[in-house]
Amino acid sequence: MPIDPHWKRKSKDKQKQFKRYLDRANPSKLIRELPALHEEAFSKIDCLDCANCCKNHSPTFKATDIKRISKYLGLKEADFVDTYLKLDEENDFVVKQSPCAFLNEDNSCHIYDVRPSDCSRYPYTDEDVFIKRKALTMANSMVCPAVFHILEKISAID
Repeated sequence: MPIDPHWKRKSKDKQKQFKRYLDRANPSKLIRELPALHEEAFSKIDCLDCANCCKNHSPTFKATDIKRISKYLGLKEADFVDTYLKLDEENDFVVKQSPCAFLNEDNSCHIYDVRPSDCSRYPYTDEDVFIKRKALTMANSMVCPAVFHILEKISAID
């Protein structure tokens, strides 16, 4: 199913509604509902149609990510860091460029099998981060159509 071409505008228009919902939501109830909502959203949305996350954000690269990806690429860890990463304002390693250097032209990931844990967890729609870090969820709703889809669905119900 193609992504609604107007989802970004709709998400921007509904930010207050989404925030109100997240502020009032029962965290325990919502966390129990998230896995099914996540599955439904990703049965309708193909990340390869979008890749906004890879085009606009960087995951943080933990030491274990750096070690695993360096080995996969056949690089020394220091060379991997020097070539692809930089330290951000919070002293975390992030990609030097946007879009991500590992994003292929077809929106697939060159290092998908060993991608950083932040990438494999994004957009956190099936875990407690969704409710515990409301500001992140709100920001992600402007980047990821799956987050928008889930927020639109749950905020319309309550």
